[in-house]
Amino acid sequence: MTAAAFLLLALALTAAVVDWIAVRHGQQQVEYVAKPATLALLTLVALALDPRQADVRAWFVVALLLSLAGDVALMLPGDLFVPGLVAFLGAHLAYIVGLLLDRVLVGGLVLGLVLVAVGLAVVGLRLFGAVRTRDPAMAGPVLAYMGVISAMVVCACATGRPLAIAGALLFYASDATLAWNRFVERHEYGDTAVMVTYHLAQMLLVLSLI
Repeated sequence: MTAAAFLLLALALTAAVVDWIAVRHGQQQVEYVAKPATLALLTLVALALDPRQADVRAWFVVALLLSLAGDVALMLPGDLFVPGLVAFLGAHLAYIVGLLLDRVLVGGLVLGLVLVAVGLAVVGLRLFGAVRTRDPAMAGPVLAYMGVISAMVVCACATGRPLAIAGALLFYASDATLAWNRFVERHEYGDTAVMVTYHLAQMLLVLSLI
């Protein structure tokens, strides 16, 4: 990792921790700065490091920028859940392209399919049932999103790269927690857990480029 990338990563981690604290204590004005700053800095990290494959990095940068747009949509006043969902759906599609450009190992592909199947059976079915009951209009978009992020996890596992796999699984956990809080049951530490797992996921995916 280059010195510039290391410094930017340290700044991104600092911004992320500030955001976690702000979310936990309801400091919305601080969150308005720290949350987008984290993804902006991680985008700069991706651009500053020396990647294995430049084409993979290009797609990851697109994913990070779309994630930044999704972050802004989800944190602004008003219910911008659908625009945020669309932005993150695009981010996962960009990650999928980047991961497929890296490499596909049959063993990793099988592992990914098994992990996704377990996740859908344990959490996904109940979550989707809650969406259909509480907000039927969101059933289609949520189902599409579940399919795309599941595909992203499978593609990350298929690379066989530990950091990419860990990042994708943390992203899966973050989005599942966010949806659970919205459609099933809110937890006191739910919002904080969403941001901690989300930021760590993005950092690990960026670091998997090296």
